[in-house]
Amino acid sequence: MSRARQPPLVTGISPNEGIAWTKVTIRGENLGTGPTDLLGLTICGHNCLLTAEWMSASKIVCRVGQAKNDKGDIIVTTKSGGKGTSTVSFKLLKPEKIGILDQSAVWVDEMNYYDMRTDRNKGIPPLSLRPANPLGIEIDKGRFPQKDLESLFPGMSADFTSENFSAAWYLIENHSTTSFDQLKTAVVNLKKQANKKNEGSLAYVKGGLSTFFEAQDALSAIHQKLEADGTEKVEGSMTQKLENVLNRASNTADTLFQEVLGRKDKADSTRNALNVLQRFKFLFNLPLNIERNIQKGDYDVVINDYEKAKSLFGKTEVQVFKKYYAEVETRIEALRELLLDKLLETPSTLHDQKRYIRYLSDLHAPGDPAWQCIGAQHQWILQLMHNCKESYVKEQKGSALLHSPMLDLDSDVRPSPMGHLSQTASLKRGSSFQSGRDDAWRYKAPQQVVFVEKLTKLVVSQLPNFWKLWVSYVNGSLFSETAEKSGQMERSKKNARQRQNDFKKMIQEVMHSLVKLIRGALLPFSLREGELRQYGGWEMKSELSGQWLTHVIQTVRLSSESLTALEIPNDMLQIIQDLILDLRVRCIIVTLQHTAEDIKRLAEKEDWVVDNEGLTSLPSQFEQCIIRSLQSLKTVLDCKPGEASVFQQQKTQEDVCQLSIGIMQGFIDCLEQLSTKPDGDIDTSHLSVDVSSPDLFGSIHEESSLSSEQRLLIALSNCRYLERHTFLNIAEHFEKHGFQGVDKITQVSMESLKELDQRLFEMYIEFKADPIVGSLEPGIYAGYFDWKDCLIPTGVRNYLKEALVNIIAVHAEVFTISKDLVPRVMSRVVEAVSEELSRLMQCVSSFSKNGALQAKLEICALRDTVAIYLTPESKSSFKQALEALPQLSSGTDRKLLEELLNKFKSSMHLQLTCFQASSSAMMKT
Repeated sequence: MSRARQPPLVTGISPNEGIAWTKVTIRGENLGTGPTDLLGLTICGHNCLLTAEWMSASKIVCRVGQAKNDKGDIIVTTKSGGKGTSTVSFKLLKPEKIGILDQSAVWVDEMNYYDMRTDRNKGIPPLSLRPANPLGIEIDKGRFPQKDLESLFPGMSADFTSENFSAAWYLIENHSTTSFDQLKTAVVNLKKQANKKNEGSLAYVKGGLSTFFEAQDALSAIHQKLEADGTEKVEGSMTQKLENVLNRASNTADTLFQEVLGRKDKADSTRNALNVLQRFKFLFNLPLNIERNIQKGDYDVVINDYEKAKSLFGKTEVQVFKKYYAEVETRIEALRELLLDKLLETPSTLHDQKRYIRYLSDLHAPGDPAWQCIGAQHQWILQLMHNCKESYVKEQKGSALLHSPMLDLDSDVRPSPMGHLSQTASLKRGSSFQSGRDDAWRYKAPQQVVFVEKLTKLVVSQLPNFWKLWVSYVNGSLFSETAEKSGQMERSKKNARQRQNDFKKMIQEVMHSLVKLIRGALLPFSLREGELRQYGGWEMKSELSGQWLTHVIQTVRLSSESLTALEIPNDMLQIIQDLILDLRVRCIIVTLQHTAEDIKRLAEKEDWVVDNEGLTSLPSQFEQCIIRSLQSLKTVLDCKPGEASVFQQQKTQEDVCQLSIGIMQGFIDCLEQLSTKPDGDIDTSHLSVDVSSPDLFGSIHEESSLSSEQRLLIALSNCRYLERHTFLNIAEHFEKHGFQGVDKITQVSMESLKELDQRLFEMYIEFKADPIVGSLEPGIYAGYFDWKDCLIPTGVRNYLKEALVNIIAVHAEVFTISKDLVPRVMSRVVEAVSEELSRLMQCVSSFSKNGALQAKLEICALRDTVAIYLTPESKSSFKQALEALPQLSSGTDRKLLEELLNKFKSSMHLQLTCFQASSSAMMKT
């Protein structure tokens, strides 16, 4: 059992007042499940069911009948819900009575009359009286596209009042989801409607049967009377009287209605004229509508109206139509010019450009607007680039006069721009630097750097739209369906194929301008003189540092990646890769040159603070300086996709190799300068020595400044460390970063370092060994000593002890600075002393027995004391000295010699500790 429905409720009526037979729309809830469910409808007490048209459960359309009440409710009665209620009311207005001869300014709605007495329509029923749902079941609109239905049923219609009505189309459109049982119900409803229509005439006859009989009797009486009068016109007969009456009635009617009929004819003429105006008002109003829509920017409406007018009146022969159509063409021509101006106007978005091109194509504009737009965009991009250069050159010249020089990045404290770069967005997200950038940093940045950043941002922001416009031009997506149907798209594609080379030249011109403008700002020497005048003009007071060039390279690389993402052919972008390669090479050259200058200034940073290894901070500073320089070049040396190695050219390899050698040589010169400066030129007030270093005599702590000999020792220690560690580490870093010719750099640097080391060593030996050697001969012959006439030796004489003390002082000085230098220095000093001693012995003509014993004692004492520092040269010298002496023949002399040697070693045990093997082993550790 079905659930009872709620009674109908009327919640609205439109309009809510009017005269009789006014068409109204009733809205509410539960207004029935279908036309058959509607049992009654009253408005102001009048039954309006006959004119009611059920639309849906919430809508009914009907006409208000003549009611007694001026105002009343709207009551709907349904089979399913019963009698309903209303929350609104309708006011019935009384129409103004107009006589048949009174003039009226109101057009009477000429509608088909509905005779309520016979329940029959006179003529074709109005749309409001035709059933909206002939099947009498609920309508369910399907989701089938209208175009698909039109293609399935060509020339047919779903309108059941049309001559080309298609039942299948109507069912698919309105009842695609209706069940089969409901369709059976619809068939029953159709049969009932057909039977009712067939029974209508018969029922009418049955209902008025008496009337028919009365009419039949009257007609028979008239017929008999006429038969009795005969066919002749007899004066006074009924027929004659009737004729006279009708003639007088006709004359009277002509007299009464002549003016009315004249006005009727005039009204008919006016109506016909108005009908023409109404029918063709589209054309007559079109010029004004076009102008208004152009002002509002509704170009689509204008184009649609123009296409419609062209199809209807394009070939008309009616003069008035031709006149108005010519005016339309004039307005359209003005619109073409306006759209073309807007299309070529810059700047403009890609969306607007496509829109204007589509409009012009739909208006059949002459020429090729799309190609004109591409050409205008190309010229505009070039102009923007040159204007950008001119503005920054002008700003640079102005700032040079008004402001102090920009930040010097070559100073010792060189802030890196990379710290600021990390706070900004990359070019892959739309730009290299965004508006959030620090204004102070931008002010300090060189104008060339800011210019390149702005220029690349400009190109990256404009070229994508330019490229996409070309792609749309090639594939025909610029044009609408109208243009496609007219064949304009095919013509455009053909034009695009013919103009591919021209567009390629445009892209290449933009790329060449971009590259040459950047070269003019950063690499002016790479341009010819004529190009320099066009793309240069910068004031090059000083070349950019390597860090700024690195930043520029990163900017250009990001720009290249953005352009590559547009699928622009690589051959068009190769010129940018060449620019990046030249910038990378220049960045390496400049960075190495600045590094060489920094290395030269390292001498000013020497603090002469010696560590346990006898080294100052200078070698470490040198290594760190080069490492920082190479690390700053890492992004430059690394090859991005599509980039060539920076060392692919032989000249670049040679230049980098020479600069690297120059850096190494510069530090070697720095060491030489420090070690050979006069004492007054070096500030050693801050000198300090590692407290863990043993200081046998405390000489360094007692002095407030370093002597030249101590500086030589420190330089020698640094040279030793450079040779064994620093230069090798630097060579590894060179190889790690892909430098070519590292072996040559290392070899030349090592040779130069060894030469400096040898020179410094010879200078130190000269400072220390020469005084000792020079004191030997005076000491030997002090007190008129004579080898031929001397007493029996009692011990080693003082000159040898003094020489040993001096050698020990050298040892202490070297040991304090660098333990590793002790063997080298001491061996060389011993060689000098032994060589001099050998020479002196060989110069003696003859020795007495005591003299020979004394000489052998002193030679053996010296030899045994410095035994751990003997070299083949010093051993040979001692051997030659001993060979110059007479041999000791007696055992007593040899025993005496041994006793005296032991006595000497015992008495100078403390002083000779530094010459013991344990001391040497300690030094080696």
